Amino acid sequence: MPWNDAFECMPVEALKKLQLKKLKETVAWVSEKVPFYKNKFKEMGIKAGDIKSLEDVAKLPFTVKNDLRDNYPFGLCAVPLTEVVRVHASSGTTGKPITGPYTAEDLEQWIECMARNLWAAGIRKEDVVQNAYGHGLFTGGLGFHQGANRIDATVVPTSAGMTERQITLMKDFGTTVLCCTPSYALTIAEKAQDMGVDIRKLPLRVGIFGAEPWTTQMRDEIEARMGIKAMEAYGLTELGGPGVGFDCEAQSGIHINEDHYLAEVVDPVTLEPVPLGEKGELIFTSLQRRAMPMIRYRTKDITSLTREKCSCGRTFLKMNKVYGRTDDMLIISGVNVFPSQIETVLLQVEGVQPHYLILVDRERGAMDDLEIWVEVSED
Repeated sequence: MPWNDAFECMPVEALKKLQLKKLKETVAWVSEKVPFYKNKFKEMGIKAGDIKSLEDVAKLPFTVKNDLRDNYPFGLCAVPLTEVVRVHASSGTTGKPITGPYTAEDLEQWIECMARNLWAAGIRKEDVVQNAYGHGLFTGGLGFHQGANRIDATVVPTSAGMTERQITLMKDFGTTVLCCTPSYALTIAEKAQDMGVDIRKLPLRVGIFGAEPWTTQMRDEIEARMGIKAMEAYGLTELGGPGVGFDCEAQSGIHINEDHYLAEVVDPVTLEPVPLGEKGELIFTSLQRRAMPMIRYRTKDITSLTREKCSCGRTFLKMNKVYGRTDDMLIISGVNVFPSQIETVLLQVEGVQPHYLILVDRERGAMDDLEIWVEVSED
């Protein structure tokens, strides 16, 4: 049974009607409250009343990360700061940080989406949730903390780092759920081995991982090394953090919280929408956010969407695992190559660890040289 079956199992036609209603409200809201969108709509000759169907979202302008940086810190905020109760932000490693302001209503929506995520992973009141996501400006730590609180689970907010202590607490507290990035889960598994701790014999039974791309092969490796079910959380700071999408026990795709987010996939070159099932760049429009709604935000994630009946009973669209990112794509001798493809191959090789470095150069003139440095296990 889903956390909120009234929405998660809503008949598709009713869901689309709800999305259209919320899309109209959001477009009207930003065209009135956010000068950036007001000017964009005016330039394109668009009015809020032009949105009469979900397909009309294609008439609206895209929003890209630089738009958020150019309007740093609160130029895209649709409410005065007196109505903002919290601000999160990205790390800003490639420029100014991306800010994420929330009204009290936005926080409630986020907590609802996170509760759905954890519930779908099988988390219940009886669980002890070790939250090893970074706490602070990063959305992960507090996002998972709030979601676990909402379902009344016991939360151990360890934050990231101090790996030896993480393992000690797992043993001492009887941790049943681990929340962290997938790469940190493998770091924990390696450290446990160094400490002589068989992590597969601990009460730990499930992990919820996100905040970085990871392949199905990496999921299989985590499950094998830790003896757990590895579940996924998908989200972006620009859209409020984790909780945009999640996988269920079927692990056959990531359910998108469609009552909160309208998803599209477009051709990354032409930017024209592509049919369900075809790969392209994932685009999101937030449908209920008040402080900083996003119109057609370009995630740069390459994936595809499907609408199929899921064994869990949810009717939400599913997105496939992220295939790669448009800004990570390498062109090697005219062939598009994503790091995730390389990782998939590497993890099929016995004795290779999921840590690697890709080197591309043209020392031999016009020919591309691709070199992969890998870490091997002690075995």
